[in-house]
Amino acid sequence: MSVVYEPSALGVHRLVSRRSWSARGLRRRLGDLRRARLVLTAGFGAVAVALGALAVRHFAETSWPLTSGAPALLVAVGVLFVCASAFKAYGWQRLFAAGERPRPLALAAANGGASVLGVALPGRFDDVVRVALVRRYPGCPVGVRGLCLSLVMLGLIDSVALAPFAFAAVAFPGLTVGLRAGLALVGAAGVAAAGLIVVFPRLAASRRVLRFRLGRWLCPRTTSLRAASQAWALVTACWLVRAVALCLLLGALGLGYSFTLALLFLCAGAAAPALPIVPAAAATQAGAGAAVLIASGVGASQALSVTVASQALGVLASGTILVFATLWRGSLQMMLTRATA
Repeated sequence: MSVVYEPSALGVHRLVSRRSWSARGLRRRLGDLRRARLVLTAGFGAVAVALGALAVRHFAETSWPLTSGAPALLVAVGVLFVCASAFKAYGWQRLFAAGERPRPLALAAANGGASVLGVALPGRFDDVVRVALVRRYPGCPVGVRGLCLSLVMLGLIDSVALAPFAFAAVAFPGLTVGLRAGLALVGAAGVAAAGLIVVFPRLAASRRVLRFRLGRWLCPRTTSLRAASQAWALVTACWLVRAVALCLLLGALGLGYSFTLALLFLCAGAAAPALPIVPAAAATQAGAGAAVLIASGVGASQALSVTVASQALGVLASGTILVFATLWRGSLQMMLTRATA
């Protein structure tokens, strides 16, 4: 087998085997990829159609959940969702290096776009949307690798921020053993994430890691304990505001102002992204929240109404942020063009 060492157009060198990359082998691999993609797409489409059919059948027999709630409370829930997104954006900003921090509005718009497109995209693909939106925002000082690193750290911070809520919910009376075990698992994941955040700067600064190019790039971009603490406080405020919003939503839909159910719904929806790739991120979170409500004694129809209303208000708030960020960016560019002219 002869091996050729050839540079790619991007300057990345790779070993290419002539035998393994023959025309016949390449066609066979492309055919396998097409079949796998078709099967995967068909599976996702079937699940999405089934979920949509169930939702249409349910709301054809009953009323749309947002039409039965108090308008003032629903508006307050939407405003609280917007405030929670602002806290999340500022917390995410603290996880970048000092000279590579994007604007909070760009991060908020990225979260909003990921939330809107997450209704249809498979799970974990929302992070790709976040990276693309932040990179396309004018004046973005960070690269793709820095954004990916910040998203990893943001996931750890999310787990740490949710741990106190999960441990507090474990102590609530009337929960089943399965719910208590799930909440304890969410809290334990937060404790493990906190340990990783503490150890990560020391690990990146070790001599073994600094011998590699990736280690030398990673060392100045690791999140310090001070920045991580600030991000944790902001993300905790985000989850607390969301919990209050969910409590108001439960009251608006006639289930009572139960902070216990709000915390259960919040923890279940936040733990859902830990699953492998699923048909849609929003559908997975909604399904996890509905399952927790049903396990807590809420009727299936009421649980479905809460999940649909929560997702609808969340998407509406995220879309509002995305539209505002787009209009703001367009107005700034127009003002700059006029000033230059």
